[in-house]
Amino acid sequence: MLGSGTFKNMQRRHTTLREKGRRQAIRGPAYMFNEKGTSLTPEEERFLDSAEYGNIPVVRKMLEESKTLNFNCVDYMGQNALQLAVGNEHLEVTELLLKKENLARVGDALLLAISKGYVRIVEAILNHPGFAASKRLTLSPCEQELQDDDFYAYDEDGTRFSQDITPIILAAHCQEYEIVHILLLKGARIERPHDYFCKCNECTEKQRKDSFSHSRSRMNAYKGLASAAYLSLSSEDPVLTALELSNELARLANIETEFKLGRTLRSPFMKFVAHAVSFTIFLGLLVVNASDRFEGVKNLPNETFTDHPKQIFRVKTTQFSWTEMLIMKWVLGMIWSECKEIWEEGPREYVLHLWNLLDFGMLSIFVASFTARFMAFLKASEAQLYVDQHVQDDTLHNVSLPPEVAYFTYARDKWWPSDPQIISEGLYAIAVVLSFSRIAYILPANESFGPLQISLGRTVKDIFKFMVIFIMVFVAFMIGMFNLYSYYRGAKYNPAFTTVEESFKTLFWSIFGLSEVISVVLKYDHKFIENIGYVLYGVYNVTMVVVLLNMLIAMINNSYQEIEEDADVEWKFARAKLWLSYFDEGRTLPAPFNLVPSPKSFYYLIMRIKMCLIKLCKSKAKSCENDLEMGMLNSKFRKTRYQAGMRNSENLTANNSFSKPTRYQKIMKRLIKRYVLKAQVDRESDEVNEGELKEIKQDISSLRYELLEEKSQATGELADLIQQLSEKFGKNLNKDHLRVNKGKDI
Repeated sequence: MLGSGTFKNMQRRHTTLREKGRRQAIRGPAYMFNEKGTSLTPEEERFLDSAEYGNIPVVRKMLEESKTLNFNCVDYMGQNALQLAVGNEHLEVTELLLKKENLARVGDALLLAISKGYVRIVEAILNHPGFAASKRLTLSPCEQELQDDDFYAYDEDGTRFSQDITPIILAAHCQEYEIVHILLLKGARIERPHDYFCKCNECTEKQRKDSFSHSRSRMNAYKGLASAAYLSLSSEDPVLTALELSNELARLANIETEFKLGRTLRSPFMKFVAHAVSFTIFLGLLVVNASDRFEGVKNLPNETFTDHPKQIFRVKTTQFSWTEMLIMKWVLGMIWSECKEIWEEGPREYVLHLWNLLDFGMLSIFVASFTARFMAFLKASEAQLYVDQHVQDDTLHNVSLPPEVAYFTYARDKWWPSDPQIISEGLYAIAVVLSFSRIAYILPANESFGPLQISLGRTVKDIFKFMVIFIMVFVAFMIGMFNLYSYYRGAKYNPAFTTVEESFKTLFWSIFGLSEVISVVLKYDHKFIENIGYVLYGVYNVTMVVVLLNMLIAMINNSYQEIEEDADVEWKFARAKLWLSYFDEGRTLPAPFNLVPSPKSFYYLIMRIKMCLIKLCKSKAKSCENDLEMGMLNSKFRKTRYQAGMRNSENLTANNSFSKPTRYQKIMKRLIKRYVLKAQVDRESDEVNEGELKEIKQDISSLRYELLEEKSQATGELADLIQQLSEKFGKNLNKDHLRVNKGKDI
């Protein structure tokens, strides 16, 4: 029996060691959270594990017998045994730990128990001598910290909750009626915040030091005061108190509008809306600019009109209207936005997005159009200046002008094809078409048009793939027909195929059935050429119209069916990409408001100038240091002393770097810890059933440890009884043996 018990103890010990090793492997790099996490002794590790898993006998034995145990030791997350026991709802372990003097972080354990709703543990902690005076329950963790007291500290970095949260405020937030009642009996109260316009020293100092924390403390206090648990238990007339508090909060809502407007304006959605509205206004300006010609122009192309007799006609036609001036401002704003995007992302990343290429092409064409229009206006202004200086008559009808000046008095039908104004009007028409096609960029934001736009975009890709075969066949027949009919210019019933341009027009429009068969007929009796023309033209129509065009329709239909199956997923992905593009910093103001320098731009400019001055001062200081170093190295003694001083300074710097973490390391450690804690809290709050199962498992674990302890005690007592019985039976056998020997002797 003893052998089997020893074997079971060894097996249990191996299992415990294996679980302990697994937990240590899971914990991973403890240095991220606590600098002391890797310096625990085996005794402290066993103590923390026992407190975490509710091993009551081991905790009791170590607290009573161990002389070297530090019961305030912390684990890799900076939590001591009391915090671990409270977090896992081990009431017995908590009571054992609370009996020790100088126990740290009792206040944080109380806040943790309140947040989890452990009423019995809250009662046990409130019986601790640290809460003998009600002052502990009224002071916030921040006020405790000002008194050099880490009573409410979660770890060496600060508190678990907000620094203005007191136990009574937290219980009111969590709607824990029993805990609120217990705290009220202990004398805890929620102090009503001072008036918003209060000018006392306390409010002034808090507002000056950290206005955000001051506002947050006021909000937390009012949330606690408005809690149903606190109102019903602390007030004799909860209804009247609630009405008074409602009036006060309504008044504060109109006064204390901190962060409301700024938060709304800084949201990515408002950024998207601002850019969308700006582009809509830009498209409206394009429509308004052409509204005066909706019913047709008043003058024919062969007519001219002026404001006064000596005015040149082209001066009037090349002037920019107010709508065109606004369009130019919008274009300049969009160009500035694109330049900033190229600067931030780089040319390679910028070119990878097709919408950026569309914007670049649209803006380039707008710039070219306005530039050509401006050049035409300059030339017309020069001609008008010549007329004003050299023409003395009141009218220009009977005046002989130089050809370069007289050209600007002609009507539109006599303008050159390469006239800058004609080129400007053509480019402007292309830019308007591209501008309206830019609407497709914001269509994924709409649930109805988004999937349709995604499907259309994917089918366009198939069209581009098909264009390779289409262009190859088209160019082949165009060159062939041109070579066949280029010698018969003027000998055909129409000019089709006599030039490359006419060949392109004829073959292109024949795809849509707009070309005639007479295009291949000759006036001469050259039947061989005419028959070859008929054959080539027929083969072209069969190949392009019957085969390739129908194949393109089938490809588009197939692609649309494939995309339609996943249209919802594709649309949501495209919408997410659209939203994320507005989450980035910068480009907050839409065109043309981005042309006005913002305060942020001035701030960045000042900071860059400051950095340049700092670098300049550092470079000068470094050059002076080098000169000093060269002067010191002239003597051997100074050289030795200089090197020794440098080694000492390097060692001191290295020691400081290892002993004192930098500000960046502290911030990163706190951010990681905050993320881990929030993830744990969210998981416990979301998965209610799993949390309940975890509590049951912990109770069973505590019961298991108690049963194992009782079993070991019973085994020890049984072994002692067997030992006593064996000793007693041994003495009786010896006496009987002596009696038998004496009988034989007699």
